[in-house]
Amino acid sequence: MHPEVIQQGPGSCPICGMALEPKDVAQQQDNAEYRDMSLRFRIGLLLTIPILVLDMGNYLQPSQSQTLQVILATPVVLWAGWPFFERGWKSIVSRQLNMFTLISIGVGVAFFYSLFARLFPQSIPESFKYHGEVPLYFESAAVITVLVLMGQMLELRARAKTGAAIRSLLQKAAKSAFIVQNGEEIEISIEDVKVGDVLRVRPGDNIPVDGTVTEGKSEVDESMLTGESIPVDKGPGDKVTGGTINQSGSFLMKAEKVGNETVLSRIIRMVSEAQRTKAPIQTFADKVAGYFVPAVLLIAIATFFIWAFFGPQPSFMYGVHNAVAVLIIACPCALGLATPMSIMVGMGRGAEMGILIKDAAALERLAKVKTLIMDKTGTLTEGKFKLAQVTAFAPWSEDEVLSLAASVEQLSEHPIGKAIARAAKEKNIPTPAVQNFKSISGVGVEGMVNGRQVVINMAGRSRIIPADKTAVALTVDGKAAGLLFVGDTIKKSSYEAVKELHNKGLKLVMVTGDNEKTANKVASELGIDQTYAEITPEAKLNILHEFQKQDGYVAMAGDGINDAAALAGADVGIAMDHGTDVAIESSDVTLLKGDLKGIGRAISLSLAVTKNIKQNLFFAFIYNIIGVPIAAGILFPFTGMLLNPMIAAFAMSLSSVSVIANSLRLRILKIK
Repeated sequence: MHPEVIQQGPGSCPICGMALEPKDVAQQQDNAEYRDMSLRFRIGLLLTIPILVLDMGNYLQPSQSQTLQVILATPVVLWAGWPFFERGWKSIVSRQLNMFTLISIGVGVAFFYSLFARLFPQSIPESFKYHGEVPLYFESAAVITVLVLMGQMLELRARAKTGAAIRSLLQKAAKSAFIVQNGEEIEISIEDVKVGDVLRVRPGDNIPVDGTVTEGKSEVDESMLTGESIPVDKGPGDKVTGGTINQSGSFLMKAEKVGNETVLSRIIRMVSEAQRTKAPIQTFADKVAGYFVPAVLLIAIATFFIWAFFGPQPSFMYGVHNAVAVLIIACPCALGLATPMSIMVGMGRGAEMGILIKDAAALERLAKVKTLIMDKTGTLTEGKFKLAQVTAFAPWSEDEVLSLAASVEQLSEHPIGKAIARAAKEKNIPTPAVQNFKSISGVGVEGMVNGRQVVINMAGRSRIIPADKTAVALTVDGKAAGLLFVGDTIKKSSYEAVKELHNKGLKLVMVTGDNEKTANKVASELGIDQTYAEITPEAKLNILHEFQKQDGYVAMAGDGINDAAALAGADVGIAMDHGTDVAIESSDVTLLKGDLKGIGRAISLSLAVTKNIKQNLFFAFIYNIIGVPIAAGILFPFTGMLLNPMIAAFAMSLSSVSVIANSLRLRILKIK
C-alpha cells in the first residue's frame, strides 16, 4: 500500500506486495480481488479439513494417509496459495523483501521438503527422522496457507469499508433533475444539466447540482457537508449544494456548478487523493520493514542451524519446524497496515464531518499545531458586508462617491467590494464602465472611470471610523473624495470555536488588513490572544514566519486572495469553503460551510488518527517482539514447549486483524 506506486488496473504493490488502492474510490465497489481470495480460501479450507483429520487420526495406513495428504495439500498450496509465491518471487527479483517473501519461503520449505521426503524417503538422513519415520508438514503448509488467505480476505473486506464514507457520498448524488423550460418541468439526466439551467427541486429530492435559489422556500438537510442534523432555511438568493436533501418545500434554482465542479465531486476527488498519500510516520514504518525482513531471514537461518547442530534428536526436524515458525509469525503484514488503514479511515471520517484534508502529512502536522493565526473577514466574521454610510468630501456628493466606488468595485471579488456594488444597484445609482482595472491584494482596487483615475484603499486610523465598522477611502485623480463604511457581524459559531480552541491549548492570533478599531473590537469580544491590524499580505506572511520561529508548528485559517501566501506558508493552511479558489488551492484543510468549529474537530481528528497509528504500530511490533523468540524455541529449555507453525500463522493473522479492527474504530469514535 505504497501510494507512490501507480499502474493501470488492479494488482499488487511491488514494494510491500499488498493490493494497490484504486485512485477512483467508486472502483472499490467491484472488489474482484476479494472475490478471488474468498474463493481460494473456501476451496483451500474444504481441502485442508480432511488433511487435519488424516494427520490426527489413524484411519488409514501411514503410506495411504501420506499419499492422500499429498493429493489434498498440493492444490491448497500451489493453487490457493499461488498469489503468495508469485508476490514472494517478485519481491526477491526486485530486491524489495516483504511479508510475502517470508510467507512463500516458510510455506515453500514446509511443503516441498515434505513432498521430497514422501517421494524419496531413502534420501532423508536419520537425524531428520522420528522413531524411524520422516515427519511431514503437509498439514502445516495447508493450514498456514488457509490462515494467510483468511487474513488477506479480512484485510480486503476491511479496506473496502474504509471507502464507505466516500461511497455513501457518491450515493447522495442525484441521478436526474427536473429542468423548467417554457413553463414545463422535464426530467433529464444529471449529466445533461448545464450552467444557467433553471431546475425544480421537489420535497424529499436530493439537490441535483450547486446553485442559487431563485424562487420558493424550503429547509435543506446539509448534514452531508457539516455533520449537523438541523435543517437550514433556504430562500431566494441562498446558495444550495448538490447532494444535500430538500425537505419540506419546493423551489426553483439556477445551476451554477455542474459535473466535476460541484462541491460533492470536489469532496470525493480530494478525499480519494488524500487517502493515497503517505504520512511521515509511515516512512519510519517502511524503514523498519526494510531492515526487518532480512533480519527475520537471518534469524530463521540461525534458528535452523542452532537446532540442527545443538538441539535434541531429531535435531534437523526441530530445525525445520522452528525456522518455518519464525518465518511465518514474523510476517510484517500488520506493520504494513498500521499507518495506511488509519489514514484511510480518518480521511473518510473527516469528509463525513465536513473536513477535507489534502494529504496525510497535513493530517499528522495538525496534531502538532500550537498557534493558530486567523484572518478576520469571512473567518471569524460572516463576511457578509452591508454598506452602512457614505461620507463625501467637497465637491463630491454621496451618490457620486458611491457611483465611482461601485463602478470599480463591481469587478472585485472582495466581500467589501461586493457590498458597495450591491448597495449602488439597490439604490439604482449608475455605475459607469471601468477601464484598466487593477486589484492589489490586501491593499485595494483602482481603475479609470469616465477618464478619471479612481483608487479605493482600506482607510487607516481615524477618529471618525466607528469601532464596529470597516472603512474604505476613495480618491479621484489623487485627491480624497470620500469614505464608505461597511458593517460585518461575528459568526455565532466563532464564540464557541474560540473557547474550544483555547481549551485545546492553542494560542489564537488574528491578523487582518482591517482598521485597528474594528480588529480590536472583534478580538476583545471573542477573546483572541493577539491582534495585528492593517496588515498587508506580505506582512501577514512575515508575522506567520515569526510565530513559526517562536512556537514551532503554526496553522493559518483564512478565505481570501490576500490569505493565499500565508495559507501556503503555514505548516497547516486551513481554508473556508466559501472562500476564493486560490485560497482553497493554497491550503491543506478545507472546512465545508466555513464553520470555524471545524478547526477544533480537525485537530481532534488528527490527534485521534495519530494515536491510532501509534497503537497499530505497537500491536505490530509487540507480536513480533514476543512471537519471534518463542517461535525460535527460546522457551523449550524451560518448558519443553515449541510453537507449532500453524499457531504461528494464526498469531500472524491475529496481529493483522487487531490492527484492522483498531483502525476501523475511528469510524465510530466520538470526535469533538
